[in-house]
Amino acid sequence: MRTFRVTALCLASVLALSGCGAEVEPPAGASSTAAAKNAAVTLTNCGRKVTFDKVPERVVTNDVGITELMFALGLEDRMAGFAMPEDKGDLRNVPWKAGYDKVKWLSKGQLTRENVLDARADMVFAGWNYGFREEGGFTPEALKKLGIASYVLTESCRNGRAGDARGIMPPLEALYTDLTNLGKLFGVQERAAALVAGFRERIAAVVAKAPRGADRPRVFLYDSGQEQPLTSGRYAAPEQIISAAGGVNIMRDLKDSWTAVGWESVVERDPEIIVIVDYGDVSAGQKRAFLLSYPALRKVSAVRNKRIFVLDYADLVESPRNASAVARLGAYVRTVAGGR
Repeated sequence: MRTFRVTALCLASVLALSGCGAEVEPPAGASSTAAAKNAAVTLTNCGRKVTFDKVPERVVTNDVGITELMFALGLEDRMAGFAMPEDKGDLRNVPWKAGYDKVKWLSKGQLTRENVLDARADMVFAGWNYGFREEGGFTPEALKKLGIASYVLTESCRNGRAGDARGIMPPLEALYTDLTNLGKLFGVQERAAALVAGFRERIAAVVAKAPRGADRPRVFLYDSGQEQPLTSGRYAAPEQIISAAGGVNIMRDLKDSWTAVGWESVVERDPEIIVIVDYGDVSAGQKRAFLLSYPALRKVSAVRNKRIFVLDYADLVESPRNASAVARLGAYVRTVAGGR
């Protein structure tokens, strides 16, 4: 499988805080002291109160964004491994390389009951369609019966009656919520608060320079698919990444995170920019060539003007890379808005 480039991500202060190999903060206040003594910690996760009887010591994670949330908090010493396909990026130059070097790569697919048990995990950190799935019974409920705790990625929390629509809050708030919750659970509240503050500050700086009103370009997020494109609705990270960058996500009315749509809806909404998600066996260059040559899109503004921007997979799922993605896309959006 191919790999893709990862760029520098965070503010220097945030990188310093999120460097790999950091120890858990010493107790500083009642909640940290409680965590240090393995007292129970109760969090709100996907709208439900979840109590952890002790601080997890052998966490396994599923996928790149979730894994890097742990690394950004300096929690690699609390991890027993991660699962991640090889097509999610070149990990040699990321700020968390030491974490990847230290923590065992359990699977190049999704987590399974077998590799979780083999790792002697005491907590699984994953998301719906980011590891957790009804098929095969890999769910928090099933893991609980095995004595294994779970934490569900907030971006992936289910919201629909059918149980498959995902997302319960604005996606960047989901990121901040998970960092705050994990900080409380593992006794690293100060580190979590510093990360959240740094991300908020960097994104606010982009928002301050972003186009306003009618000057905001219409943006379509293209993940994959030819017969039907997979894109981002209201609750996936691209919605707020696009908005903070100064654009308008043309699919923001969809009350879901990642979902498929019809090409006719893309044509009707006429995006001025298309953002490609770079991952998988189909390269960003191949995706771009398809979009530019697909007859149904020939009159779409972004295609006519070849305004196509590429971001990495890990930029566009909930992860510590989101703030950097806002900054890079924001620079491109301002160029397009100024060149109309």
